[in-house]
Amino acid sequence: MSAQATSIHELSDNSTLAVSFKLLLGLYAIIPFCLLLKLFDGWFWHDYLLQTLPSSPYHFILFQIMFGTPHIIASAIVLVSNTEYLVHYRHKVIMMTIAIAIAYGVGNMFIPYRVLYVLVASWTVFHVLKQQHGIARGICQLPDYAFNLLLGLSVAAGICVYVGIFSRQNLDASQIAWLKGTAAVLCLVLAASTVACQRYATTTFGKWFLWSNVLLVLSSFYLYAQQYYFLAILVPRFVHDATAYIFYVTHDYNKHHREPRNFIYRCAARCGMHVFVVLPAISFFLAFVLQAYGDTVVNAITQYLWGTEFYKIITVGVLGYLALMHYYTEAFTWKQDSPYRQFIAFKK
Repeated sequence: MSAQATSIHELSDNSTLAVSFKLLLGLYAIIPFCLLLKLFDGWFWHDYLLQTLPSSPYHFILFQIMFGTPHIIASAIVLVSNTEYLVHYRHKVIMMTIAIAIAYGVGNMFIPYRVLYVLVASWTVFHVLKQQHGIARGICQLPDYAFNLLLGLSVAAGICVYVGIFSRQNLDASQIAWLKGTAAVLCLVLAASTVACQRYATTTFGKWFLWSNVLLVLSSFYLYAQQYYFLAILVPRFVHDATAYIFYVTHDYNKHHREPRNFIYRCAARCGMHVFVVLPAISFFLAFVLQAYGDTVVNAITQYLWGTEFYKIITVGVLGYLALMHYYTEAFTWKQDSPYRQFIAFKK
């Protein structure tokens, strides 16, 4: 997603609701909130959170249902439920599906698991941070070199944190120390580079947005270094997912509130559902069903039909495919020339 080259005051004929940059900036309040939780835990709660929080948010089924999966499903729904979008991007979707299938087959046969994991982790981190930096770029008006510099440093540091959290049980002490040291250096360089580049943000609001994205990485690293792994992942995950939903809901409201243009919103209108709740309700419901029951149901069916079970065919296979497709399609579906963008506008 990117707000680059978009007038924040201009609404198109199709856009009656605009994405508020103030609302997007407000999402970064999760950073001081999580930092205060960490401080209070040490000052008053005798490290209760440190000892009881899971090592990763993904160990909570509730977290998986609330974050990550729903916005990936919502992205797929927006694409496939609107025929004109699917037709417009059908060649890219088909080619990416083939590429994922080939990469999965080749990867399982020839690429070591750790290498494959780091590749997927890197793409995940790049996707998350590219969205936030892309939006901020439209406000800060950074030149290309400054944008690429800050994004590259953020992604590099983010990859170290991500791998350090999710792979730490498979790493020895020296590897963990190397990741933390590398992330620390990258964070220092990122902070110094932001000081140098902030002159391009000519407004106070732009500087706030610029530093909020940097603090997203710095706070995640600090929480990781303090072993608050749950909070370290929660910070960027919340900002990214909530930002995505603001775009999705705004798009769908502008497109469907006057007259439903696809079967989902026509059915919702007959049921009396407000346009604001349709996409979140469907995506959260599907996330819950697939995460909680998908593998169990598929295994029961395959066991009954063929006497065998498949390993996590829903949570790894289907949701993994949707995640990779989401990372790919989000790189172009919200660009200035995309059909999506006729239903999106911005305001302060």
